[in-house]
Amino acid sequence: MEDNKVLTYIDSVLENMPADWLRLTTHRLDIYNEQLAKTQFLEQFEALFEAGNAQTAALSALPTAFDYIRLGHPLSSVLEWALGRLHNLKPENVISFSSRTMPVLAVLRKNLLTQKNTRIVYTGNLPAFFDAETLQYVYGYKFELERVEKLEELAGFDGSTVFFSEEDEVGQARLSPAIDFYVSVYMGLGSVLLVNGEQNSEYVSEIQHVRRRESIAMTPANCLVALQRLLKKPTPEQKKSDAEATKAKVRSLINEITGTTAKALIGSSGLSMQYAIMMGLVHDALDQHPGKDIKFIVPPNCYGGTNDQARRIAAILANVEVVDLLVDGENDMVQSIDTVLEKIASQDAVPYIIAEIPTNPRVEVPNLIQLKEVLSKARYTAAGQPAIDPVFILDQTFCPNVQFLAEDGVLSTVRAISYVSGSKFPSGGKATAGYCVANTKAEALLEKIDKHLQLCDNEATELQLEILAEQLPSMNQRIAEAYKNTRAFVNFIKDTLPQAKINFVSEELAQQGFTPSVFSLDLPTKGNTPEEREGYKRELNNKLINMMITEIPHESKYCVSYGQLKGCYWTIPATSTQGTTKEADKDYIARVSLSPDMDLALHKKVFADFVKQI
Repeated sequence: MEDNKVLTYIDSVLENMPADWLRLTTHRLDIYNEQLAKTQFLEQFEALFEAGNAQTAALSALPTAFDYIRLGHPLSSVLEWALGRLHNLKPENVISFSSRTMPVLAVLRKNLLTQKNTRIVYTGNLPAFFDAETLQYVYGYKFELERVEKLEELAGFDGSTVFFSEEDEVGQARLSPAIDFYVSVYMGLGSVLLVNGEQNSEYVSEIQHVRRRESIAMTPANCLVALQRLLKKPTPEQKKSDAEATKAKVRSLINEITGTTAKALIGSSGLSMQYAIMMGLVHDALDQHPGKDIKFIVPPNCYGGTNDQARRIAAILANVEVVDLLVDGENDMVQSIDTVLEKIASQDAVPYIIAEIPTNPRVEVPNLIQLKEVLSKARYTAAGQPAIDPVFILDQTFCPNVQFLAEDGVLSTVRAISYVSGSKFPSGGKATAGYCVANTKAEALLEKIDKHLQLCDNEATELQLEILAEQLPSMNQRIAEAYKNTRAFVNFIKDTLPQAKINFVSEELAQQGFTPSVFSLDLPTKGNTPEEREGYKRELNNKLINMMITEIPHESKYCVSYGQLKGCYWTIPATSTQGTTKEADKDYIARVSLSPDMDLALHKKVFADFVKQI
């Protein structure tokens, strides 16, 4: 009876769900509390269920669930809630993934850190993408594989038992006390992990964190199909698409935009792509430089996902260490790289540099000629032998139109890889897919990176590729138009509030092709002590953002996004993108990103009103 009630309600929800649930990367940014993101959504959704209310207006009023698809969204939360109800599990014990292998890797990671045994049990055959040898060699994961005909055959085991099951029907998992983690794999959709037993509840947050940092949740479109299968309803006839042709088209567009010729790789998100890059480079170092330490050189105040992911990799691999690279404010990226590379060369270690250009949130661009020179410089170990040359891994999400890696590009003479978060300008905020390219010097590394993208099953979905194929052709034009709006708004703020400090590219840099549409704003402050001045500035930041999103709710949103098709997004990096950064490195400033399609005059008016109030 309870199951029927759940399924009947889900049926009504799917009939009436807001269109935004399916087509936006973040729903209801105006009701977003990061600390309560999933619990708040599900608590209110549960109340609607108990009241039997599935009206569109009620569903539309639900707050944001998790953050832009990577960690989760309304439809993944509904799918997990429904499966939890049907299997008598808490909704947080049900975790969906776009990837079919990442849920298993999440358990393996946790058990490696706690030195607990893992047994992976399966019926039939393990899929080809599950590469046990590489998981042990590169990731250091330890596990036993056991094939069984029936679950009843399972003997006791001192450790965690993961059951890996390829299934056609959704919601048919059969839990037993012998299984700790049940992974239902759905071809073309992703997977759902059921965390079984109270003794395994401590895994939940860490598995969710793997999904947040190294993968993504099952996408909205695929969650909808999974829910329809759960209801035994025919899924809409999928329009016949040639996935390989679409992928080839997207790769061609990426090569054209970046000025590269090597095969572009396309992941389910920017961080999925970055994870494949990092693990691919670890693999290459193990093969090419066995026994040598690996150093990932990362700015401590860069995007929190990058920072966190690098440290998470270092936490499980004894020969990998994260080295801070100071790039913003009083620090010069080129000088910092020179200093760090000299030290790593003397240690005869393998140097991998991850950097954002322009930097985030200070929007600074280093002297690129000096950058090339410092990366090309011959260095020597303490023993006087030639040091291993660095690989420069460039996050160019803020300037995907700049051809750093082209044959005549500024980084053409050093080993360089660049990647972009596709949730920004490439898709216009319509999908999370990210991509990576390499110059000719680093092209050989792509094979290893691709291997880990496949192993983690983190490639972009067919729909993500279709969205990129649709949006990429207009990307450079949208970047140019958004830059015009941003320059006009920045100039207006300078005139209206000259005491404010604005971090944005110079006109000279813009003429060189650096035309981001994001800037940071350090508002003027007052007070007798540094603490008073900082406190006042933070209050002023919030007042400005609240005015903008209250008075222009159809355009101004509170979000870290960038490259959206419409509107203007505001955030404070210290409380969002820099969530995992050390407190001393955080920036409590306003970050603003503008689009090509927005009411600039209205934004100027509201800002002028704000200035009158301070």
